[in-house]
Amino acid sequence: MKTAIISGGAGGLGHALSTALQARGWRVVLLDLDVSDLPETPTQLPLACDLTDPDQLARSTADILRRCDSIDLVIYNAGITQIGGFDSTDDASHRKVFEVNYFAAIAMARAFLHAVRQAKGTHLAISSVAGFTPLYHRTAYAASKHALEGFFKSLRSEEKSHGVRTLIAAPSFVATNPGNAQRQPDGTARPGSATDGMDYMTPEAAAQTILRGVDTSRPMIPVGRVARAAWLLNRLSPTLYQRLMERQIDGR
Repeated sequence: MKTAIISGGAGGLGHALSTALQARGWRVVLLDLDVSDLPETPTQLPLACDLTDPDQLARSTADILRRCDSIDLVIYNAGITQIGGFDSTDDASHRKVFEVNYFAAIAMARAFLHAVRQAKGTHLAISSVAGFTPLYHRTAYAASKHALEGFFKSLRSEEKSHGVRTLIAAPSFVATNPGNAQRQPDGTARPGSATDGMDYMTPEAAAQTILRGVDTSRPMIPVGRVARAAWLLNRLSPTLYQRLMERQIDGR
């Protein structure tokens, strides 16, 4: 039985990916802050972990490596967003977004690097349209996703000789937390809770698109119509893309 590790696996897109993989006969290990609603089964192992806490992450990854014969797929899905103008945020909140969206993923990649090599497995980073384009009122979020993509695109070249695939999925707007933003005073909030997006996808639809991309080893997997259009338009004319994005989100 193949094993997948999913960070942010307790809700939204992580849960949808977990369900889809288990339906395919995989075993999943789900890392999240709160896994109290997730039962442990022969195909599902939930582990509570604050990925930004080095000690907790070290204990969890050691536990996983001890309990799993192979690590065939690591999905770096945990993340938070931040909504608001740069002039209304501070450095601490910017660093908080990077700790969750970027540094936690890099720490996981380092912890599972050799296990994924042994399995000739796959790293799958869940980025965003904001990972390759600008996004209004999301300076920290977009920066963290750009950094995530830069890291995994570079890692792809290093791990290729080990038979390891390194893929990136870039969803547009996925309705993972509608009405449950849990927005903090610093503007950080749960992903998929924004109300200024368009053409929202369900987590289940996004998960199916992502896994089809994994099946075909697509290095970049735009997820949803908005993501596909953004990917093409931004490559053809970044200026036009930015103008249209501002008009849609800012209402200019």
